[in-house]
Amino acid sequence: MKAGKIYSHIQKKKSFLCIGLDTDPKRIPSHLFDTDDPVFEFNKRIVDATHDLAIAYKPNFAFYEAFGSDGIKSLERTADYIKTNYHEILLIADAKRGDIGNTSEYYARAVFQNMDFDAVTLSAYMGKDSIVPYLSYAGKWVILLALTSNEGSSDFQLANALEENKKLFEVIIEKSKNWGTADNTMFVVGATHPSLIADVRKIVPDHFLLVPGVGAQGGDLEMICRNGLNQKGGLIVNASRSIIYAGDSEGFEIEVRKQAASLQSQMAVILENHNLL
Repeated sequence: MKAGKIYSHIQKKKSFLCIGLDTDPKRIPSHLFDTDDPVFEFNKRIVDATHDLAIAYKPNFAFYEAFGSDGIKSLERTADYIKTNYHEILLIADAKRGDIGNTSEYYARAVFQNMDFDAVTLSAYMGKDSIVPYLSYAGKWVILLALTSNEGSSDFQLANALEENKKLFEVIIEKSKNWGTADNTMFVVGATHPSLIADVRKIVPDHFLLVPGVGAQGGDLEMICRNGLNQKGGLIVNASRSIIYAGDSEGFEIEVRKQAASLQSQMAVILENHNLL
C-alpha cells in the first residue's frame, strides 16, 4: 500500500483517523466474558462499529503479549479479522521493536509475514541495520519513533545532539529519511508537541506522520493539522482510550462509534478547509 493509496482512503472516508486497540481486559464490558475470547470480541465489535470512519487500526502488542499465548491468539485473530473483512484499512503493529541482525529479521517476519500487518513501529536508536530487514518487504511500512507524546520524551528527544547542534529527534529524522522512501517510511510525532510538527515537516515534507496523543492525552487536532498536513494529507492521527473505552456496558459500540464519528467529522472539516477532498 503506497502513500497515494492511503491518501485515496483519506479522501474517500474524509478521515485520517487511526484507532488504537490498546485492549485492557480489566476495562472490557463484563458481558463479553461470556464469549470464548473476550479481547477479540471487544476488538471485533469496535472494528465493526468504526470501520467506515477509520483508515487504520493499531493494536499495541504489549496489551496482548502480557497474557502469553492466549493474548497472542487474540492479537492474531484481530489482525486476521481486519485483513479478511476490511482489507483496505491500514493495519499497524505498535510493537516498537529495535534490534539488529537476525533478531530484526525475525521480528520483521513475525509482523509482516506471519501476521500480515501493513506497518510496524520501530526504534531507530541502533541505526540503519536495525531497520533494513523490515524495508525488504514490498508494500510494507516502517514507522520510526522520532518525537513521542509521553512526558519523558524530553529526556532525550528534545536534548541537543552534541555534534549536530540540533535536537536528537531532528537528527534521527534527517539520518533515517533516506533509508527508505515516502512510500514505505513514516515517523511517529506526538500530538503533545504540535508546534514542533512544523519543524518535522521542514525535514520530511512528503512523508506520512503517525500522530498519537489526541484524545486522552489532550493533543490539539487543529494545531496538529495546521503544522502537519501536506498535499497528500500526510497525517494519520491516532486515538485509543478516548474511543475504545467510551462505553462500558452492553451496547458499548454505540458510544464507541459516537466518539470516533466526532473525531472524523472534525477531520472532514479540516480536510475540506485545506482543499484536500
